[in-house]
Amino acid sequence: MGVHESANERLALLTTTVPGIAESEIFRLGLYHAAAELQTVAAAVHMRGPTPALRLVSSLGLPSALAASWEIVMENGPTAPAEAVREGHCAWVPVKSGDAGPPTRPWPGTGLASVPFFSGDRAVGAITLLRAATRGEPSTQEWDFLRAVAAWIEQRLRQAPPRAQPTQEDLAGGRLRQALKGVPIGTWTWDLRTGHLDWADAAVALFGALPADYEPRMENWVRLAHPDDIPSTMAAAERAIRERTVYEAEYRVRRPDGSYGWNQARGSVACDENGQPIRMAGVVWDSSESRSARDALARALRMMSDGFILLDDEGQILFANLEAERTLGATEQELFERVLWELPALRGVPDLESRCREASARAAAVGFDVWMTPDRCHHLRLIPGPSGLTVYLTDVTDSRRREAERDAARRAAAHRSTRIAELTAALAKARTSGDVVDAVARRVLPALGASGLAVVAVEGDRAHVVGAVGYKKALLDALDGVPIASDDPIGEAVLTGAPLFIPSAQEYVTRYPRNADRPRLAGKQAWAFLPLTVSGRTFAVCTVSFDQPRHLADDERSLLTAISALVAHALERARLYDAEHTRAQELQRGLLPKRLPELSECTAAARFLPATQGMDVGGDWYDVIPLSAGRVALVVGDVMGHGLPQAATMGRLRTAVDTLAHLELPPDEIMSHLNQVVGSLGEDSFATCLYALHDPTTGICTFTLAGHPPPAVVEPDGHVYFPDLSPDPPLGAGEPPFQTSELQLPGGSLLVLYTDGLLESRGSEIDQGMADLAGLLGTADRKDLERLCDLVTSTALECGPSRAIDDAALLIARLDTMPADRMATWQLPGQPQAAGEARQHVREQLSLWELDDLVLATELIVSELVGNVIRHARGPAQLRLLRSADLICEVSDGSLTTPRIRRAAETDEGGRGLQLVAALSQRWGTRYTTMGKCIWAELTPSKGGNDPPRDLLADAEL
Repeated sequence: MGVHESANERLALLTTTVPGIAESEIFRLGLYHAAAELQTVAAAVHMRGPTPALRLVSSLGLPSALAASWEIVMENGPTAPAEAVREGHCAWVPVKSGDAGPPTRPWPGTGLASVPFFSGDRAVGAITLLRAATRGEPSTQEWDFLRAVAAWIEQRLRQAPPRAQPTQEDLAGGRLRQALKGVPIGTWTWDLRTGHLDWADAAVALFGALPADYEPRMENWVRLAHPDDIPSTMAAAERAIRERTVYEAEYRVRRPDGSYGWNQARGSVACDENGQPIRMAGVVWDSSESRSARDALARALRMMSDGFILLDDEGQILFANLEAERTLGATEQELFERVLWELPALRGVPDLESRCREASARAAAVGFDVWMTPDRCHHLRLIPGPSGLTVYLTDVTDSRRREAERDAARRAAAHRSTRIAELTAALAKARTSGDVVDAVARRVLPALGASGLAVVAVEGDRAHVVGAVGYKKALLDALDGVPIASDDPIGEAVLTGAPLFIPSAQEYVTRYPRNADRPRLAGKQAWAFLPLTVSGRTFAVCTVSFDQPRHLADDERSLLTAISALVAHALERARLYDAEHTRAQELQRGLLPKRLPELSECTAAARFLPATQGMDVGGDWYDVIPLSAGRVALVVGDVMGHGLPQAATMGRLRTAVDTLAHLELPPDEIMSHLNQVVGSLGEDSFATCLYALHDPTTGICTFTLAGHPPPAVVEPDGHVYFPDLSPDPPLGAGEPPFQTSELQLPGGSLLVLYTDGLLESRGSEIDQGMADLAGLLGTADRKDLERLCDLVTSTALECGPSRAIDDAALLIARLDTMPADRMATWQLPGQPQAAGEARQHVREQLSLWELDDLVLATELIVSELVGNVIRHARGPAQLRLLRSADLICEVSDGSLTTPRIRRAAETDEGGRGLQLVAALSQRWGTRYTTMGKCIWAELTPSKGGNDPPRDLLADAEL
């Protein structure tokens, strides 16, 4: 069998070794097969120790004399194992005849072949074979085999059972003290004057046997000691004698078989009466076992997976294992006696020196993380001991990274939980569908890094966009009204009721080719389509989108699914609210005037601002009511509270005011009737009201206030003030009579009526709100009342959230007076000829006003009214004509009897007069005055040009 075949078989046999065998067994097997394959004389394994030297850890076939000389090999020496470990490659050292002296040249005529083995990228030991020189340097195949054996040793060493990490007690000698138990101890005495060295029997036993020619003197002991240990041992003795201190030394002595064993001695110096040293006495014991334990401990420390460093009290490095060397980027020789915090690798660690000194001073362990390189984190643990510090260096990069990832995951989970809690609270407060969309967009999109949100509801069999954030209008227009179908992601989510997650635009196009343009319109790259289901019915889909392709993790998908349930219930509730709110707003709009009347002497504009929060309608209202003689009633009111009952109360009051106003009742009586209406609704019903009656013929405005703020008056020159009017309690809380106040207003003045919601919206007291309103009215352009209303209401909208809780009504009217040339008044006698005089006045005045087409009809009306006064009334009669947009004809008397229109029978001679008045006029009526009553009629020029019907002329009582 050739060398190559046998080597392969040996390697195959080694690989069958069970992993986890002890270190000594690994070395034994490796040496056996290496020596057998290369047919060598002997073999040995050396490993690095705690000092710059290699220590013998296993041997095969070495004689005792050669084994003792190979126990320690200096790393910087010329030996084959030193060269192999130092250079990190195979070494061959032949020995010539005549050379002598171990361990460099063990036997003449031999050679040393060494192969290093490694831990990581650093050589930690070597296999050395003692080979006969006649066989020469190993061949290439043999070197390859030795490297393979070294590789096997490296692998098995990594699989060997872990060694327990030493404690501070171990390093202080605890195990060594245990090893000394049961060891025989001998005594010795050295006479410093005569040189006589006396050994007790136990001490002699440590040598095994003394040579026959041994004499008990120090120089003979020197011949037994190992040459390498004599200098240090004698130096310790000389120092003890010189300084009168304890002598302590450890050295090797040769045994009768030629081997060396370790002894440890300890003694003290005795002096004479003059203080001169005369004798040294002490004890000695065999320390070979403890020395082996320390060597094993040193090897364990050397091969530890964590970095291990011993420091003295000044921070100088006494020992560093392989991992510490690798971490610090220096060899043991380079680290020895260097100050720890001055090493280049540790200079960047903040306050390392102070931390080390603090740990020593406090005698307490200290641990902290350091980043020795940008990508590697180590944990430094400083443990103080009796003679310095023990430093552990543990690479915690991966664990810290995992901890950081776990912390990040926990923070992300906590953040998501916070977001869900915030979303839950926001959805609980959300009233409208827009509020729901806004709440989800604010709290979900940032947490997921999303950029778009759309909520699409199902109405019938089509989609309707409820709200969206981060989407282009073109896409929303394309989605609105799309039929629900399975080839569309929204339709699929609705039909299946299961969430869809699309990680890329390419997958979107592949799955839904009919909608291939959607990703481009949306500007998105990934989507999550979440069906919104309540009570087993999917009524909408919430879409969350991303700007970049995104594969959502399982926890993110679970989060979105959980969120969709919250959104579904909130949106369902909001949609019910929206529908109810829409109906409430329609009801409120139906209760307010659709448009204001167009009057000659009163131009008005109005605005109503509903509350922006809450679905309940309010009770604020306004109205402009045209009355007789060009007069106009301006009304504004506020029913306390919100809701349909308040809106219904507002509708009742507005109807009642309109009815009572057309009855031509005085303002205080109207307010008394309104107070009865509110009082009949219950004790909790209250309302405020301002009723203003403007008479353009006199320019007098009569006010009645029931718990309402006063109006603002803007005179033609821009002066703004709030008149000091007599207030009364709110309707439902007061008792009649109500007070009235009169105010003379110049023509062109503005009268501004409002509810308190307009002023309190400014977030301050109503007095401040009135001052702000006065300032705004005084500086604004007052020509266009519609623009002025917009300005006032927009300013109220900008003043903060307080208006959101109350409605506001605003009514601005420009009040003009009737010119004197458009009014004509005559006193009539109480005689039958009064009717003729009245007709004469009518003909002349209408001719002057160029209203000849109304002469005939007006004469008939005046004749009928004056005739009734002469026949049925009492007191002086008065005729007044007013030329406004219509012609107003008034006949007054001192009677309080109100005429009533009735249907006359064919046989009745009278009773048709008021029918004639009603037929010829646009409208007619009666109002009470301070002196009696007034019957009036209005005629429109466009109608007045027609002649009265002949049957009416026949029945007229001329």
